[in-house]
Amino acid sequence: MTPVVYTPLYAEYFALRDKLTTPLIRTGRSRARPTQGPTLIAGVAGALTNDIAPGDIIVATEIRHLSRPPQGEAGRVVACFGAALAAGELRRLGMTVHLGPIVTTDHVVDSAEGRAMLAATGAIAVDTESALLAGDDGRTVVVRVVVDTPALPLRRVGMPARGVKALARLRRTAPAIDAWAKAVGGRELVLAAPRSFCAGVERAIETVERALERFGAPVYVRRQIVHNRHVVNDLERRGAVFVDELDAVPEGSLVVLAAHGVAPAVRRQADERHLRVIDATCPLVAKVHHEVRRYAARDTTVVLIGHPDHEEVIGTIGEAPEHVIIVSNPADAETVHIPDPAKVGYAMQTTLAVEEAAETAAVLRRRFPALTGPRTDDICYATSNRQAGVREIAEQSDLVIVLGSQNSSNSKRLAEVAEAAGTRAVLVDDAGELELDLLAGAQRIGITAGASAPPELVDNLIRCLSGLGPVSVTEDGTPTEDVRFALPKEVSQP
Repeated sequence: MTPVVYTPLYAEYFALRDKLTTPLIRTGRSRARPTQGPTLIAGVAGALTNDIAPGDIIVATEIRHLSRPPQGEAGRVVACFGAALAAGELRRLGMTVHLGPIVTTDHVVDSAEGRAMLAATGAIAVDTESALLAGDDGRTVVVRVVVDTPALPLRRVGMPARGVKALARLRRTAPAIDAWAKAVGGRELVLAAPRSFCAGVERAIETVERALERFGAPVYVRRQIVHNRHVVNDLERRGAVFVDELDAVPEGSLVVLAAHGVAPAVRRQADERHLRVIDATCPLVAKVHHEVRRYAARDTTVVLIGHPDHEEVIGTIGEAPEHVIIVSNPADAETVHIPDPAKVGYAMQTTLAVEEAAETAAVLRRRFPALTGPRTDDICYATSNRQAGVREIAEQSDLVIVLGSQNSSNSKRLAEVAEAAGTRAVLVDDAGELELDLLAGAQRIGITAGASAPPELVDNLIRCLSGLGPVSVTEDGTPTEDVRFALPKEVSQP
C-alpha cells in the first residue's frame, strides 16, 4: 500500500517537491480520480468565513462536489476518515488548523455572496480540484493552505504576497505529510473489554445533565465533574459552569459536587453560602470516606495509599486530617512512621494500579502486624476490570492506545499497566493527539479507554485509523459490567 501526494497546481508542486520523501504527483484539474488507497491532496484554497485567516490550514473532514454554485446541485460527498490524525500532526508543528467540510466547484468562487451561500451549508473552504482527485474509500486526506477569504478575495491588492505566504506555509507542512505517509497501512485493532465509562462516572454526568434539565442553566459544578476534557466541554456547552472553589459560586445558587468527593470543610462552606448542593460523589469513593471516619472515631491512624495531589485523596484526608498519613508506593510504606503501631489501619484511593497498591499494602502488613483493612477492596471494580483488560491486550499488541485525559488517574494507570506488560503505550485525549510516528510499524494495536472517557472516542479512533488503511477489529476480555448507582435524590425524584 503506497501512499501518494497530489498537488493540482505547478506552484503547489514546486513548494513541496524538494521537501517530501513521499511520492509527489502534479495532477492538474483534469486528471481522472485515482485508484482507491491512501491519498493526500495538498495545495491552497479559499476560506468561506472571515474567522479563518490567510496562512491557516484547512484539513477536510469531507469533500463535497458542487457543479456550479450557487445554482449548482450537490454531487458526490467523500468522507475523509484520517482528518483528525493529520490535523493533530500539523498542530504539533505550530500551525493553526481548521477541521471541516471543503467544497469543490467547477470554477473559482470569488464573490462574497457565493461564499456566503457555501458557508451556510457548513463548509469552511472551497477549491476546484479535491473532489476530482479523491477516492471513495475514506482514505483521502486534504491539506489546504488558505490564500483568500471573503474579506480578502483573489482579486484584491495584496494577493501576490498572500500567495507567496501560503506556498511557504505549504512547504512547512512537509514533515506532517511524511509522517502521515509512514503511518499508512492496514492494521489489526484489539479492543479491551470493559472500557470507557464506569457506573460512578455515568452517575456523575447524568446528575449534571438532569440538574440542567430540571433547574435550568447555569448549574455550577465544583471542579471537573469527572476528569475528562471532552465531558467537561460538552457539559459547558449545555450550561454547566465549572469552578475551582465555592467562593466563585453566587450565594444561593445550585452547585454539584464532583465524583471525586470533597472534604467536610467544603460542605460547611456550601452551607455558609446558602448553596443548594447536589452530591455526585461516586458511592465507592464515599465508602472510603466512611472508612476513614470509622478509623478516626476509634483514634486509629489511617495509612491512605494514594497520590497526595489527587482530588479524591485530598477530599478523603479532609475527613480526619489529624489521623491520616499518605503513602504513595511500596518504598514509602517501608519508611512510614506510625505513632502507635497497635492502632493502625489502611484505606486506598479507588483508582490506583492494582498490583502496586497490593504490594504497598503487603509492605504495611509486614511492618505492622496489627494493621486492619477495609471490609472490601477499596480499588473500584471498574479500575480493576479495566486494568485486567488492558493487560490482556498489551500482551498481544505492538502498541496500546489509552484514551483519557492526562489528569485522569485511572487512565494513567492503564497506560502504566500496558507498559509494565512490556508494550509501548500512549495516553491521549483523542485521535487528534496521537502522534503518527507511533503508528509507523505498529501492525497490531490495542485500544482501551479510561473510566472517565466517553465511548465515542474509541469509535472515532477506529474510524481515523481506517483512514490509513484497512482495519480488522476484535474485542478481548469480559465486556459486561452490570453495576448501576442510584442518582442523588435531588435529580431522581419527580
